[in-house]
Amino acid sequence: MTQSTPLSGLWKPTHLERLYYGPSSVHDNLLSCLPSSSSKAFIITGSSLASKTPLIQQVEKLLSSKHHAGTFSNIKQHAPVAQLDEATDAVQKDSSIDTIISIGGGSPIDSAKAISHRTHEKSKKYLYHITIPTTLSAAECTMGAGYTSADGKKTGVGGPELVPNVIIYDSKFALETPQRLWLSTAIRALDHAIELLYHPKAAEAPAKSLVLSAIEGLFTYLPKSKAEPKNEDYITRLQLASFSSLFPIGLDMGSGLGLSHAMGYALGSPYGIPHGVTSCISLAGVVRLKAQNPEDAGQIARALPFIGQSKSGDDKKDALEVADAIEKLVKDLGLESRLKDYHVGSDQVSVVAMMATKSESGPLYDGVARIVESKL
Repeated sequence: MTQSTPLSGLWKPTHLERLYYGPSSVHDNLLSCLPSSSSKAFIITGSSLASKTPLIQQVEKLLSSKHHAGTFSNIKQHAPVAQLDEATDAVQKDSSIDTIISIGGGSPIDSAKAISHRTHEKSKKYLYHITIPTTLSAAECTMGAGYTSADGKKTGVGGPELVPNVIIYDSKFALETPQRLWLSTAIRALDHAIELLYHPKAAEAPAKSLVLSAIEGLFTYLPKSKAEPKNEDYITRLQLASFSSLFPIGLDMGSGLGLSHAMGYALGSPYGIPHGVTSCISLAGVVRLKAQNPEDAGQIARALPFIGQSKSGDDKKDALEVADAIEKLVKDLGLESRLKDYHVGSDQVSVVAMMATKSESGPLYDGVARIVESKL
């Protein structure tokens, strides 16, 4: 793609202090991550991890009574505000708590960020946040905290101080993640990478270099991980690809990634569809839509060599090839999803298109409506 103006930009890093990865990295490093020798940590997680796996008990045992101040294990999908309120109350009852440990996917991680925000509103201090992700949704990489309000709409808070201080990618924790959740959240990570690639404010370095490597890693290791779900090397490589898909967002992007994410928010909490699944539904169609714009097409086409294909030199054609590759990957992973499976009927097409585009008509609205109709 030919640059219309001289290449220039700015990237502002977050305050992330440490990134650990690999088998047993929680056991080996968690205690050293605490901000002080007298720190008290509160765990935020979901009921499945707490009741169906040994992971939460392992962390509690590792912290021991010296550092473990409590656990809230009822964070639900899309982080409903009712559970967020309960968890916040539990944390704020104990003034000795200086650390919050989120374990799980996007909902516990975002809930922990929101609790830190609320704690700051009350005490003027943010909680030190250590996160142990068990999916590939990459919520640990951002300063935003999304949750679902009482009326079912997605809302949230944000700020540089909400970025976790420590990320620990432990493949042994990810072994407990159901395969469909693992694979679908990887498509969410791919969604981040593609949308950062054509985002007008994304820095060339290091953002676009990192997201291209993320795209390569996801296309390379997702099929291998599906074939060998217990292979911890593949798990770790996917965790690092997930990190590279969204960490490059940094602090200078403003709000929102792109149209596929906007569709994800329109489809997610209102209809109870997991965000990994919304990306499986929306991403390929959005890339086809973006391919009609020469500038977006030129950026998307850059991904083609990273998914094992040669560029033709025709940006639109190459961007459409990327869309086809995404669609094939979703199918090969067994992740094809229809909106009717989530009780979304044709009467909701206009509702979703309006919510995703913030408009009631026009080319973008029509394009989103066609994508939604094709997935009913």
